[in-house]
Amino acid sequence: MSSYPIPPNHADRILVASPSHLVRQRVLESLRSPLRHFEQTSGGAEALVQLERGDWQVLFLDRRLPDLDAEELSQTVRRRFPGIEVVLLDRELDPKSDVEGTVTEEKEDLPPEMQPVADASNNHVGADVPIRPAERSSTKNFAEDEVLPVVPLPGMIGNSRVMRPVYHLARLLAPRTTTVLITGPTGSGKEIVARAIHQLSPRGARPFAVVNCAAIPETLLEAELFGHTRGAFTGAMQSYAGRIQAAQGGTLFLDEIGEMPLSLQPKLLRFLERRELQRLGSAEVVRVDARVISATNAHLLSLVREGKFREDLYYRLCAFPIEIPPLRDRSEDIAQLAAHFLEEFSSHPPTPQMSPQVLQVLKTHAWPGNIRELQNVIERALILSHDEAVIRPEHLLLAEANFPGSR
Repeated sequence: MSSYPIPPNHADRILVASPSHLVRQRVLESLRSPLRHFEQTSGGAEALVQLERGDWQVLFLDRRLPDLDAEELSQTVRRRFPGIEVVLLDRELDPKSDVEGTVTEEKEDLPPEMQPVADASNNHVGADVPIRPAERSSTKNFAEDEVLPVVPLPGMIGNSRVMRPVYHLARLLAPRTTTVLITGPTGSGKEIVARAIHQLSPRGARPFAVVNCAAIPETLLEAELFGHTRGAFTGAMQSYAGRIQAAQGGTLFLDEIGEMPLSLQPKLLRFLERRELQRLGSAEVVRVDARVISATNAHLLSLVREGKFREDLYYRLCAFPIEIPPLRDRSEDIAQLAAHFLEEFSSHPPTPQMSPQVLQVLKTHAWPGNIRELQNVIERALILSHDEAVIRPEHLLLAEANFPGSR
C-alpha cells in the first residue's frame, strides 16, 4: 500500500480534517501504521479545537472545508503551532458521481506514492479516491506581519504582536455563524472583541444581546435568558421574551459563562443544539436564530473535571476559541492606550502629556486589573494633576506601585 512521505520525527500523531468521509479514509489508509495515532474531524473549527487539546505533528487539511477557509486556517495553525506540519489536499468532485466526497483524477498522472488504494470500508463505491497533497507548509519561522492583519478591531486600540492573532481570528470568524468562546483575564477586553465580531458580521445591524451570568441571581437567570409568561412565578406581573429571543437575527453574548448554574446548563445546551426554547410557564416552542459568543476568565476544562460544568456544553460553546492576552504582555500598546484614556477623560484641551518617567512606569507595571486598571489609573492621574500640562509619576496611584521612591 502506498503512503504519504512524512519525516520520521512527524510520524507519531496525525490529524485529518475533511468534510468527506472518503477523503479522510483515503488518507488514513495510506498512512496506516501501528506506531501512529490518528484522529479525524469534518471541519476546520473542530480541527483547531483538537490541535489545542493535543500534541499533534501533522495536519492534513482539505481545501474544501465547510466552515473555514483552508488557506487562512493553515496560516493560523502555522502561527499558533509552529511545530505542526500542514499538508493541504487538493481534490475535484466528480460531477457524475452521486457519492459525496468521491474524488477523481487521472491515475496515470499521479506519482507512484499517490496511486489510489482500495477503500475497504465502502466496497460498493468506486474504490479509487485519489488525493494530491497540494502544498506542504513550512514549519520554519515566518514574518507574522506578512500574514496577519495589524489593523485593530472596532473599539480596540493597539497593534502589538500578541494582539494581531486576535484581530486575525476575529475577522476570520466574523462572516460565519460559528460559536465562539473568548477567554482571558478580567478587564482584558473580551466583550469588545465579541462586539467587534458581531459588528463585522452580516448580523451587525441586528441586536447584540448581553447576559452577564455572574451578575444575575440563579433564581432569576433562567427567566432572564429564556423569558417567562405572566404569572409563571411570584412577581411575574407580565410576560417577558427573554434575552435569547431579544437576540433574534443577531448575536447573544454570554459573559462569565463559567458562572452559569449547573441546573441551567442542559437547557442552554438544548438551545445551542436546536435553536429552540420554551419560556417559563409556556409549552410553546420558539425558534431563535442567534449566533452565540461566550466569554470567561475561568478555565472551563478545570470546571468540567470538577463536575461544575458540563463537558458537552463546553464543546458546544468552544467550537472556536480566542484567547485575549493580559495587558502585561501588551507593553507595545500601553502608551497608545494611556494616551487614548487621557484624551477621553480630559475636561478641556489641550490634553496633558505623559512624562517619559510615567511611560516607563506604565510599561513595567504588572497590571493585575488589565485595561480596566489602566483606565482607572489614568483617570485618577488626571484628577491628581489638577489639569497640569504634564502627568508625572507622583500622579499615578497603582495597586502595586513600582516606580522610584515608592514604598
